[in-house]
Amino acid sequence: MKQRETRSMKTITNMSASELAYKTKTGDLSAQEVTEACIRRIEAVNEKLNAVVIPLFDEAMAQAAEADRARNRGDPLGPLHGVPITIKEQYRVAGTQITLGATHQIGNIYHNEGPLITKLRKAGAIILGKTNIIQTLAGWESDNPVYGRTNNPWNLDRTPGGSSGGEAAIIAAHGVPFGLAGDFGGSIRVPAHFCGIYGFKPTSGRLSNDDFPAGLLGGGQEAIIPQPGPIARTVADLQLAMEVLAAPSSKTTYDLVPPVPWPDPSKVEIEELRIGFYADDSYFPASPALRRAVEEAADALQKRGASIDQFTPPDAAEAIRIFLGANTAGGVSDLKHLLGREKPIPQISGIFRGSSIPNFLRLVISRIMAARGQHHLAYMIQCMGTCSAEKYWQLVEMRNQYRARFLQTLDKGDFDAILCPPYALPALTHGSSEHLFPAGAYGYIYNVIGAPAGVVAATTVQPGEESDREVGKDIAEITAREVERGSAGLPVGVQVVARHWREDIVLAVMAALEDHFRSQPTYPTYPSQLAK
Repeated sequence: MKQRETRSMKTITNMSASELAYKTKTGDLSAQEVTEACIRRIEAVNEKLNAVVIPLFDEAMAQAAEADRARNRGDPLGPLHGVPITIKEQYRVAGTQITLGATHQIGNIYHNEGPLITKLRKAGAIILGKTNIIQTLAGWESDNPVYGRTNNPWNLDRTPGGSSGGEAAIIAAHGVPFGLAGDFGGSIRVPAHFCGIYGFKPTSGRLSNDDFPAGLLGGGQEAIIPQPGPIARTVADLQLAMEVLAAPSSKTTYDLVPPVPWPDPSKVEIEELRIGFYADDSYFPASPALRRAVEEAADALQKRGASIDQFTPPDAAEAIRIFLGANTAGGVSDLKHLLGREKPIPQISGIFRGSSIPNFLRLVISRIMAARGQHHLAYMIQCMGTCSAEKYWQLVEMRNQYRARFLQTLDKGDFDAILCPPYALPALTHGSSEHLFPAGAYGYIYNVIGAPAGVVAATTVQPGEESDREVGKDIAEITAREVERGSAGLPVGVQVVARHWREDIVLAVMAALEDHFRSQPTYPTYPSQLAK
């Protein structure tokens, strides 16, 4: 009996959200049965991962029981009826705290919920808990003094990414089929890539940020707009989640989400698309497996009938200048307020140190760093720092001009979509992100211009292709080489980007690539360090 129950639990937790919703609606499975299976799976893996940091299991079972009663009564059922999900710690879920990893914020409980959580509940989703993040949301790992460190299910010595690493880790480990995350500089796409699953960032402004408490962090900063979005194990589940999240609302959100209709990916014909690709942004070289994955994706789409050509984006270094400039214009006072007297963890301390350098010393220190061979660090120091309102307006105009040049480049090549790496490296070793800000330019650029972007699981790093990186004195390149060492077997993703409001093209291309990569022997099927 126990063996049969265990096998049934595995069968349930291996299903997609779409499959679970269908089976709970037809009565093949009960919502309580599904919820209990996911809870058991989380309990089985969470000791190793530390991904779900605020469990809501009792509440979830009560919600599942009510979902079953609703079905038995013949009530109308939502598209996510009985589907267990998790939510990133940063969002308001009734009765839970939001700390952003700062001990200063422990006990900061919220009792009201925003429009996205409300939509998910109304659609029938059952929230099992909240997942871990990096302190202040400003980094590529998921580690903080409140909840501790989250580990990657593919290799416990590696991070699942940040800031949505807890979400990606528990989904990759089959704890839940999908969850709600957030992306400000790759925080959905990088964890999806590190964990061998799928993530989606909509066009900036597509989804409301009203679920994130106003004033807790970054209030009023609109040069680069964060975007909520789903992480899942299939493209179909990303689409299902977005149909719920992007559904029109009768209420106006505080951030005035525009009433742009949600497009239908099923109407996109791959054969009619012209797709550009690049495997190197000319700023920070990508690892061999990342380059191979992009080239394989381009070849697969060409075989599907798409027109494929090389694409050269505008200078990635300029995107970093805009990203860092906008986020340190106020001297990271919002981050300091969030932490209170608490010190930042090492992985995010660089932005505090860089922002605190007096502007009259910034150029001098930058030149000293460059003379010592620390070229990436020297450039970052140049980009940071407090500025006047006039200088901030100039930064916003730089963003506008950069976005215009990007669109002009798309127009010149008549491109509908772009393929590229989501990050320069596979999953990082714990603590190494402190020196690897430049590796994230592949993601930052699409936050700066606000374009929709997603990541599809593609392949794994093969023995013998871990690294071909030339290393000098630069600490970023040295650290990258160390991360690449021993990376064989780790998952690798491909990023897909389209023009603003064309999420349908992103998801259609992702679905085509999913069909291709799932049939390959190197596809990342299941985390090797977890018992299935």
